[in-house]
Amino acid sequence: MRRGFLYLVAIMDWYSRKVLAWRLSNTLEADVCVDALKQALARHGKPEFFNTEQGCQLTSASWIEVLSEATVKISMPLGESANHLPVTAGKGRRTDNRMIERLWRSLKYECIYLHAFESGSELKAGIGRWLAY
Repeated sequence: MRRGFLYLVAIMDWYSRKVLAWRLSNTLEADVCVDALKQALARHGKPEFFNTEQGCQLTSASWIEVLSEATVKISMPLGESANHLPVTAGKGRRTDNRMIERLWRSLKYECIYLHAFESGSELKAGIGRWLAY
């Protein structure tokens, strides 16, 4: 934003590259990520695998619990979650998160950098329009 920062989490389907759920927050708390995950699972059903990076929000007990209860296999680059729960073997390649990283780049250059949003509500509306497009 023109002044300050907000954090965005998105749950993306790798096959269609569609954003299934997203949240914007002024904190990096795990509950924001978990809310987006729960929304994606409720709206679109459970996938066989869920790929994520090793960020603390995405390895938190609440995140792992939601996926475990849904019997979704968790894939992380290092093959083990921070909670030492077994996950599928990942290769740890820098390209593992290429689809979501491409989404971030496109969103920044096609929406955020062009508008210099003044408030969180403006940013949320702008991101919503861009994702719907």
